[in-house]
Parts: sequence; structure tokens; C-alpha cells
Amino acid sequence: MRMAVELRRLREAAGLSAREAAALLGVNSVQISQIESGVSGVSEKRLRRLAANYSCPETDLIDALVAMATDRTHGWWEAYRGLLPTSFLDIAELEYHSTYRRDVEFLFVPGLLQTPDYARAAFSSRIPELPQDELELRVRHRMERQRITVPYEAVIHEAALRIRLGDRAASRAQLARVLELSEVDHITVRVIPFDLDGFGGTWTTMMLAGGPVSRLDTAVRDAPHGIAFVDSEAQLGVFRTLFRKVEAASLDPDRSRDFIHRLSKEL
Repeated sequence: MRMAVELRRLREAAGLSAREAAALLGVNSVQISQIESGVSGVSEKRLRRLAANYSCPETDLIDALVAMATDRTHGWWEAYRGLLPTSFLDIAELEYHSTYRRDVEFLFVPGLLQTPDYARAAFSSRIPELPQDELELRVRHRMERQRITVPYEAVIHEAALRIRLGDRAASRAQLARVLELSEVDHITVRVIPFDLDGFGGTWTTMMLAGGPVSRLDTAVRDAPHGIAFVDSEAQLGVFRTLFRKVEAASLDPDRSRDFIHRLSKEL
């Protein structure tokens, strides 16, 4: 779908209609529409011909789109197809292909840092309540997502660390898990304390996933009926700026670990 969106953007930037693009390939406009809506795929040869006709000079972008068009990965998330909402699979696939990951959370510990008990408590608070089998599926899916192999940075507000979704023991275990992961070389955890002077904050939970080129980055935000994927360059610029502001306002990694240690001792 992302590849399809980018091909449409390239065509529109070239000032061509779907009919004109189809004529360049010797096909009909319906085929172009199907490619640009993600209904049908496109071969590497046709994709490169389209890019050449659109006068796109960004070879890295075209190579990335070719990789997306020809990828045949059957990821672990496919085992959940038909069992969980499609957005759960989309998030897992996005993470699998990302080159970096950044999270900002104000009320919950980020999903990639959660313990099973914490995740279970979070899903249990959902209204309407989930059937027990689906709840356990969601917990298992979240745990499988925690295969963090790319640079990952999480900025967590103190509120998220203090709110107890489970009992005292579960909360203490959750803080210990965050501390454990914060010691991993490619994982960075930062904390925004309540008493930080001058922090108005964005108060926007966000996730940024890096693409093979920056144009293919993706932001994920909460929406009224689930999650929304943001991929327009203008909106991505806003999310990047928001993250830099929140990151700059947070404690550095060492002070953040000390802060979490102190919270843990208070439990």
C-alpha cells in the first residue's frame, strides 16, 4: 500500500494523469489505478519504467520502492491474520521493515517494553471487554513484537511509570524490565519527570518508524477507532519536530535510569 501511494505521488508530481501514465506503459488507465490503490502489484521492470517517465531522480527511493514491490516476506505476524484486527498485523510488518523506531508515551509504558502482566492489564482495561482468548492473543502478539533489532528510543512521561495497571509486584517488575532493556546498546530510554520546568509538552502519543529512505518514514498516532498511519511529508515533518522537542525536554539516559530506580524503590 505504501509503495502504491508513493507511485501515485510521483505521477502527480510529474503532472501526469492516470491515462497518460498508462499510455507510457502501453496499458489502460484501470491498471494504473489498480496499482496506485494497492489492488494489484507491479513488476520491477514496470515500476522502473514508470519512475523514469515520471523523471524521478531519487535512485535510492526507486530502489526502495522496488524492494517493497518485490518483497515476498511471510512474517511471523501472518499467523494472526483473521484472529486479530488488521492494524495489529500492519504495525508488526511496519516494525519488521523499519530502520529505526521512536516512541513517545504519556500514560502507558511503550508496548515494546511491556511485560506480559502489564500488557494483559492494559488490554483488560479495554471497553468493551475482550474475550479471554482474544486478550491472550493480543498479549502474545505484543510479546512477539519485542524483537527490537534496530535503534530504538522511547521517551516516557513519569505518569506512565507511576500509573499501576496491575498490582505492586507487577508494577515493580515492569520498571525492572524497562531498566533492563535500557541497558541494551541500541535501546535508549528517556524520562520526562513531573517537575520539569517549562515543559508544556506535546501530550501526543506517537510512534515514528524509519524507512529505507527518509521519505518512506511512517508515523503512527491514535485515532478514535484504532490507529492511523501518517506518511505525508508535511505531517511527518511535524512529528519529527515534536519528537525532537520532547527528546530535548527529557532527562538524559543515565539520569532517566536513576529516576526509574528511585521510582522502583518507592513501590
